[in-house]
Amino acid sequence: MSNDPRFFAFLKERIGLDVASVGEAIIERAVRQRSQAVQAQTADDYWQHLQSSHDEQQALIEAVIVPETWFFRYPESFATLARLAKVRLAEINQMRALRILSLPCSTGEEPYSIAMALLDAGLAPHQFKVLGLDVSPLSVERARRGVYGKNSFRGGDLEFRERHFIEQADGYHLADRVREQVRLQVGNLLDPALLANEPSYDFVFCRNLLIYFDQPTQKQVFDVLKGLTHVDGVLFIGPAEGSLLGRHGMRSIGVPQSFAFSRQTEPVKPEPVFVPMPAPAPQRSSAPIPFTPRPFSAVSAPVVPIKSPQSDASDLLSQIATLANEGKSAEARAACERYLSNHPPAAQVFYWLGLLSDVAGSVLEAQGYYRKALYLEPQHSQALMHLAALLESQGDSAGARRLQARAARSERADSEFKR
Repeated sequence: MSNDPRFFAFLKERIGLDVASVGEAIIERAVRQRSQAVQAQTADDYWQHLQSSHDEQQALIEAVIVPETWFFRYPESFATLARLAKVRLAEINQMRALRILSLPCSTGEEPYSIAMALLDAGLAPHQFKVLGLDVSPLSVERARRGVYGKNSFRGGDLEFRERHFIEQADGYHLADRVREQVRLQVGNLLDPALLANEPSYDFVFCRNLLIYFDQPTQKQVFDVLKGLTHVDGVLFIGPAEGSLLGRHGMRSIGVPQSFAFSRQTEPVKPEPVFVPMPAPAPQRSSAPIPFTPRPFSAVSAPVVPIKSPQSDASDLLSQIATLANEGKSAEARAACERYLSNHPPAAQVFYWLGLLSDVAGSVLEAQGYYRKALYLEPQHSQALMHLAALLESQGDSAGARRLQARAARSERADSEFKR
């Protein structure tokens, strides 16, 4: 039952999920769990039940989708949004409210972060509205509740929590003034009728989704996103996805670490950020992976020293992650170099260096570091996937697919080992 291709095809059709991007093991595990839940004895039994039950179809999708998000993830994106929002309001002569879209919105951390960032930047409530969409009704319902645990608050700067949340016994309750700025609903980005009758959006956030699609689906999704984004608007994507946009008529707006793209031919001049925002590193799937912090700030930041010269290797790796999570790319790179000067080479360190180079736009340097990571740890799944994304962006689809297949085998082997 576990490796039945019918279930892979179902998820590909319904949500565009490319099995190679997450590994067969994750999908197989979800199918087993759902089969046991409905007491299906065979693959055919579960397949028949899946085909006849909309609720079960959604349940399988929910089992595959594991939300992993937090407030102000990629802080530079929100700082850039706040600056550009003021410019955009001036361009339209304050004649209407800004329209902002967040999809997938998961459990609400991103659209609410958008609202908090704009309110903190001085925008009035009538000047903007945010729409959050997600394919998961459960995630949307959690977002509507607006109650969050500690895992939704990461990084060192949590002052926004004092301004916008009330702590109660069951968690942190979001203030009504923030909730009122955000409308939430269920929606599928692969639905051709999605938001078809609504005006385009000034700003669209679609982050860490494209990496889960194969190339034809990426093209389909890009077309939808471009249609949803105003011709003068800005599209915010995930750190690992920037190399994919060049083929689709989108250009970076020129603000480092904002991961913001537009159809403009001339980059927007970067300006000082109004206030630092908190957030750690992104990740691709269900387990926390400190690998893509690429909210590395381009603004000069005070150097955070490594706590202790005598820190052991694991402590230093943790410090590297902390520096990167706080958006301090120069300090994170220096910490990597320090590690390599005092300890044997480690795949994870070369992986970090690859990501830092990737974010800085040094593609060849990034590839070199990813390959060093894979030399030391051939099945390092994150290095495999990020190197695959770079190869894909350079037109080497065959090479990318080979690496994705290796990553899938690695995920499957790891799953089997943990049973």
